[in-house]
Amino acid sequence: MARATITTIAEAAGVSTATVDRVLNGREGVRRQTRDHVLAVARKLGYGAELGSSDTAAPQVDFLLPAGDNSFMSLFRQYLLAEAQCRPDIQVKLHLVEGFNAEKLAAQLYQLKGNTDGVGLVGLDDPQVRDAIAALQASGVPVCTLVSDIPTSSRIGYVGIDNRAAGRLAASLLGRFLPSDVPQGVTVFLGSLAYRGHEEREMGFRALLTEEFPHLKIDRMLEIGDDRARAYALTRELLQQVTPGGIYNIGAGNSGIGRALQEAGLQRQVVFVGHDLTTISRQFLLDRTMDAVIDQNPRVQAREAIRMLAAAVRGQSEPTYMPRLQVIFRENIPTH
Repeated sequence: MARATITTIAEAAGVSTATVDRVLNGREGVRRQTRDHVLAVARKLGYGAELGSSDTAAPQVDFLLPAGDNSFMSLFRQYLLAEAQCRPDIQVKLHLVEGFNAEKLAAQLYQLKGNTDGVGLVGLDDPQVRDAIAALQASGVPVCTLVSDIPTSSRIGYVGIDNRAAGRLAASLLGRFLPSDVPQGVTVFLGSLAYRGHEEREMGFRALLTEEFPHLKIDRMLEIGDDRARAYALTRELLQQVTPGGIYNIGAGNSGIGRALQEAGLQRQVVFVGHDLTTISRQFLLDRTMDAVIDQNPRVQAREAIRMLAAAVRGQSEPTYMPRLQVIFRENIPTH
């Protein structure tokens, strides 16, 4: 066999000679996946015993999730780490980014360029974020969106529920819980319309109320930034002015809303529908503070996110699986 050179390695690996030179000399600026590929080709061609024969490192995927006390996101982080322990073929790193801050999220995405093999993110549908996703994709790093989609970005796929359908489901529940012959006001709490998922839930909720329950009107829309303390303060203020027929919480903050309802003695008078089965929403179902919880199964979403990215970093693809919506009442709370 002819002696392997940088040129022959570059030709066999399908990369530039400059890339091969950086890899063989241990310089930065090459993605881990590309570096491992070049080293494998070099070994196959018999280049340099100093390269050794050890197995290449497992690809690394990074997840960018909102920081804060969001109970659903805490569960999602736990399930991602648990799923990663069952996947020795891939390395998983978590990064917490200030919620609702597109500039910081985009900056973190740019920092990962050249330092990761794949990215999953819960992100805002914002031009800065879309541009950062495009930059990663252009460099060969696959990106998937989680929980809230960014459909006009160059992401490879979305792992999450149909949020518009979730909003319609919430409206159907409120409409059936409340009397059909009494006009009433409904209050909607939301994290932020900067999250497309929250916007889609609000649109679906509003549309179904108009179509099937015209006697119910959204009289207040309160943005709480997924913050339980703000949710509590705004609910207390609301209840001092009016007693709504129903409350729909689009995002996090159930604990603050429920606490305010309990303190006002209205927990069994106001129909309260929210999202995600957590420790606090489970307790609220049991004591009847909440009437229904729409769950999106973070365990399944964690599994599917890792499965999608693990396939993508190897140049493969997996069919998209959309987790099913599940409505949980007091009577069908699953065991821990």
